[in-house]
Amino acid sequence: MKEHLQHRVFAIISNIAQAHHLEVFAIGGFVRDSILKRPCKDIDIVVKGSGISLAEQVAAAIGPGCQVTVFKNFGTAMLHFDDYEIEFVGARKESYHADSRKPAVEEGTLEDDQNRRDFTINALAISLQKHNYGELIDPFGGLNDIKKRILRTPLDPDITFSDDPLRMMRAIRFATQLNFTIWPETFEAIKKNKERIHIISKERIITELNKIVLSPVPSIGFDLLDQSGLLEIIFPQFAALKGVEIVDNKGHKDNFYHTVEVLDKISLNTDKLWLRWAALLHDIAKPVVKKYVAGSGWTFHGHEAKGSQMVYEIFKMLKLPLNEKMKYVQNLVFLHLRPIALVEDTVTDSAVRRLLFEAGDNIDDLMMLCEADITSKNIKKVERFLKNFEIVRQKLAEIEEKDRLRNWQPPISGEIIMETFGLPACKEVGIIKTTIREAILDGTIGNNYDEAYQFMLQQGEKLNLKKK
Repeated sequence: MKEHLQHRVFAIISNIAQAHHLEVFAIGGFVRDSILKRPCKDIDIVVKGSGISLAEQVAAAIGPGCQVTVFKNFGTAMLHFDDYEIEFVGARKESYHADSRKPAVEEGTLEDDQNRRDFTINALAISLQKHNYGELIDPFGGLNDIKKRILRTPLDPDITFSDDPLRMMRAIRFATQLNFTIWPETFEAIKKNKERIHIISKERIITELNKIVLSPVPSIGFDLLDQSGLLEIIFPQFAALKGVEIVDNKGHKDNFYHTVEVLDKISLNTDKLWLRWAALLHDIAKPVVKKYVAGSGWTFHGHEAKGSQMVYEIFKMLKLPLNEKMKYVQNLVFLHLRPIALVEDTVTDSAVRRLLFEAGDNIDDLMMLCEADITSKNIKKVERFLKNFEIVRQKLAEIEEKDRLRNWQPPISGEIIMETFGLPACKEVGIIKTTIREAILDGTIGNNYDEAYQFMLQQGEKLNLKKK
């Protein structure tokens, strides 16, 4: 394992350990990711004794400018060295109360520290002591689990998840990120303890959920959340997408599997968290608006508008940000049906202008979402739709070049209207502004000051307003 200890910080720590007769180990995610050959800039160091004291000694050895951040409540310390964030903690053992995931902590040995770890792959430790430098300490077969791509707990999974229910979310997150299989006994314990997730804060849950959303193949995580029963508890609106209702031998697609397929497809092309959330929520309102119409089948009329409204409720419930990020998701959900309607030859420039106006800088992300939304098993149908989207892109580019409507700002401001007609802030100002905007979008006037100014004067006359 010495090949994973090339950074000079390990030699510094080893020298200090030798000088002060300390038992020191690299442990956890750094060891796991090094074996998996995954990039990792976080190093966890465990020491039998004071982690804070060791961090201060390491910082002194590194030299001036190396600052230690101490977290006294947790008995940990952290420093930055080169591109690495290194955390130091004393070896400890933990005991839990039924109503909290916060353990009672006391000093312990490396064995105690490994016993408290969530999964065998995170319980791996590498010695930093001179006499056995680079030796792997692997009491639970974590290395073999990595080779077999298995996720299981070091101790009884029932106790592990009951003690700290967040570990259930972490299990599914790791399985998704690493494409590991959760050991059957471990997964059964998740299903058994699913209700314990109620004691975990929404902030902790959403951190793990976002990591699932950002995984290479997010559908793995959502399928596991569904199978475990956790999804219905933490995200009931999404769980409601699952299932197919049949009336008069007519069914509809399973919107759960359609949605996670869309999410997987868009994840091939973007790492943007909020674009992935837009994919996740684009059909979220379908169970709410679903209706069977005799003779024609199932309809989901208005699901884009209702879905846009639901984004706020969902973001609030999940403790996601209620700011521009939420508005961005709302915008994409609301508009996700619009581009395909622009394919027809009969579509007017006005309709294209309006989409550009409403989407603004989100237009490229919207088009990516729409293309990911094509999930038919009919290859020819998919090809036809993709060709149609190329037509839409051309139309958008042509109108954008001509009319410059992306992130549109009106050529005539409210201040100009008030100054021209000697008006205070009033409804007439709003009427004229709206009329100018609609005229530009309809193509009645060009998107420029001169034409808009003359049009403003005409509209003012209609409202019996006189130029000052």
